[in-house]
Amino acid sequence: MAEVEQGRKQCEEFTDESEEEDSEEEPKLKYERLSNGVTEILQKDAASCMTVHDKFLALGTHFGKVFLLDIQGNVTQKFEISSVKINQISLDESGEHVGICSEDGKVQVFGLYTREGFHENFDCPIKVVALHPQFTRSNYKQFVTGGNKLLLYERNWLNRWKMSVLHEGEGSITNIQWRANLIAWANNVGVKIYDIGTKQRITNVLRDNVSLRPDMYPCSLCWKNNSTLIVGWGTSIKICVVKERNATEMRDLPSRYVEIVSAFETEFFISGLAPLADQLVTLYFVKENSDQMDEEFRARPRLDIIQPLPETCEEISSDALTVRNFQENECRDYRLEHSEGESLFYIISPKDIVVAKERDQDDHIDWLLEKKKYEEALMAAEISFKNIKRHDVQKIGMAYINHLVEKGDYDSAARKCQKVLGKNMDLWENEVYRFKTIGQLKAISQYLPRGDLRLRPAIYEMILHEFLKTDYEGFATLIREWPGELYNNMAIVQTVSDHLKRDPTNRTLLTTLAELYTYDQRYDRALEIYLRLRHKDVYQLIHKHNLFSSIEDKIVLLMDFDKEKAVDMLLDNEDKLSTDRVVEELADRPELLHVYLHKLFKRDHHKGQKYHERQIGLYAEYDRPNLLPFLRDSTHCPLEKALEICQQRNFVEETVFLLSRMGNCRRALQMIMEELEDVDKAIEFAKEQDDAELWEDLISYSIDKPPFITGLLNNIGTHVDPILLIHRIKEGMEIPNLRDSLVKILQDYNLQILLREGCKKILVADSLSLLQKMHRTQMRGVRVDEENICESCHAAILPSDMAKPFSVVVFHCRHMFHKECLPSSGAIPGVQFCNICSAKKRRPGHGILEIKQ
Repeated sequence: MAEVEQGRKQCEEFTDESEEEDSEEEPKLKYERLSNGVTEILQKDAASCMTVHDKFLALGTHFGKVFLLDIQGNVTQKFEISSVKINQISLDESGEHVGICSEDGKVQVFGLYTREGFHENFDCPIKVVALHPQFTRSNYKQFVTGGNKLLLYERNWLNRWKMSVLHEGEGSITNIQWRANLIAWANNVGVKIYDIGTKQRITNVLRDNVSLRPDMYPCSLCWKNNSTLIVGWGTSIKICVVKERNATEMRDLPSRYVEIVSAFETEFFISGLAPLADQLVTLYFVKENSDQMDEEFRARPRLDIIQPLPETCEEISSDALTVRNFQENECRDYRLEHSEGESLFYIISPKDIVVAKERDQDDHIDWLLEKKKYEEALMAAEISFKNIKRHDVQKIGMAYINHLVEKGDYDSAARKCQKVLGKNMDLWENEVYRFKTIGQLKAISQYLPRGDLRLRPAIYEMILHEFLKTDYEGFATLIREWPGELYNNMAIVQTVSDHLKRDPTNRTLLTTLAELYTYDQRYDRALEIYLRLRHKDVYQLIHKHNLFSSIEDKIVLLMDFDKEKAVDMLLDNEDKLSTDRVVEELADRPELLHVYLHKLFKRDHHKGQKYHERQIGLYAEYDRPNLLPFLRDSTHCPLEKALEICQQRNFVEETVFLLSRMGNCRRALQMIMEELEDVDKAIEFAKEQDDAELWEDLISYSIDKPPFITGLLNNIGTHVDPILLIHRIKEGMEIPNLRDSLVKILQDYNLQILLREGCKKILVADSLSLLQKMHRTQMRGVRVDEENICESCHAAILPSDMAKPFSVVVFHCRHMFHKECLPSSGAIPGVQFCNICSAKKRRPGHGILEIKQ
């Protein structure tokens, strides 16, 4: 709740202390006292009424004076109207004419720039006066006055004022509001609305609480727009909408009617009303209730913003205003006026005038800062930076950083520096030194500028030295993240070297030193450290900076660290490190040499051919599983040497392969049967060689070994006639699974028969299809014209004179002859052959087509 303090000129809100502490809701309005000339006026006089125009204010006093004021409260004009209270001041929309009425019955309507107008004294107090909104225009010179009667004055064509009574007989008229063609007024009975256009009264809204004295609790009227009237009386508020009546329903009724769209009760007495968008601003005179409120607080007026609903309202905000002499004021002493051009609300009391206005973005930021909601304040300032006038985004950000530092949240404060300080390097340096003072350089280190905009190198070096004292890992992280141009690299290298003298095996420092050497382009020094540490980045360093000349004598170290990566790197860069050089370096480490040569062979079987003989021993020693594939794929391997090594090491499979490759298949088969005793492998070997003598040797060796016989019976059916094997089996020999083997032989035989029959059917069908195709082709007609020639005499096949008789022979091979050019029939009577195709020993020309004419 807001409170206006005496003597305050700037906008400020005051609340009761107990409510201030508990309230976390931001006020909707801000307040300031209208001062300057107003202060002096109200010290000697008292305000009785005030009217607000967009350009100026008109203030009436109890001593009968009217003051024209600017928006700041400075007096611009003064009128001595009466010696008693001014009851009402009315202005037209242009602000050029004013209507004034006073308690002694005086009514004056005149132009502010011309004193010509209406001046009249009545025999009773005139409470209200209202000018037509368009009074300046010649055809709208109308105004109404309210005392015991509602009188309408109109200037006729003779420039005289004509008076007519619009209403009387219901007590004193206390309020009139004129909007467009509608006049609303209140008397002791209720509120009426009159249509000046149709000269009809269109409604009567009765007063709800008739027990309240209308002079002590006057009615408040306010037009929201040209058709919506808001009525407040006592504790009741009604919102009335003027609507057009359907033409079919008119009869003798007015053309318009009023619908009450909202009606509800309030907690306090209403002293004034004003619209605010779809909400309502209400000025309350607080009921006296000592059981619920302190004596000091109970009579302070309240300014509330409410949201009207059909039968109730929702309170949006509520401010208790401490105006001067509020303890002595009654409900009738307060008035609420508003400016339609902008959301300004004037609370008028006899000794004080307070201006309430909607809070802007600056006020919103003020409140957030007051509540220490710095992050929200910063966000609001950034979003509305074009609209704020009193605040600066960077200053708010600095206040937020200071707040976080005071709280001890150094990491958040440092993170905000990046956003708040931006490109201001001076502010950055100040903050760095402040964080150094409080011992929190580590917090701000990761947020320092490191792009195009940079601090002085001394700043970065100061932070690196701080980390080097206490946090090696953090120091290493900064070296990795910061570009080397930010600081003096040599100075940092020297400092790290000094620390390594005290702790020479510290991996973190060594790695960091290698990175520093890399930034300084001393790659050989960095490479030494990486190799010493077996660091994973050593290969990347070599590739990136082309350090192959530096690793010629370090190949063994690289291989010891990671064989796979090292070999891949060496093979990918053979143009920089030759194979011969690598082999020379690895000569004393045969196991590493084998890995290198093996990968070289996998990439290209011919590239390292001069080392194939050497590789035989390496495979035999370190990688026997790959020896046989190597022997199979290599075409440069000396077979005798390989056979010697394999026989020495008793490598049977490799020996068998070498024997077969050297042509000694019988010896190879003998080794399979005698040493491996693997009938399946022996059969497979025999199949590969496809040699009848090998099959004979295999059968001879297996004939006295039942398991071998079983294997042969199961597998040789497609290569050797099984009968040859069966006939040689000794009678009475027990052969395991003989029945199954014989059944398989029969099944294989049946399968072969089926395959042959299937193939035969396919061949017959294909032959028939091709024969039919050939027959259809040969039965087609053949085009013969003057361009064709006889293949024998090479003259045109057709005579120039087609009328003469001629005879042409056309063969299916498309060769054409004159009949007389063909030789006599051959050995087969009646069958003629094409001479050309017969000479080429081709047969398709035996068919003939004879053309005669």
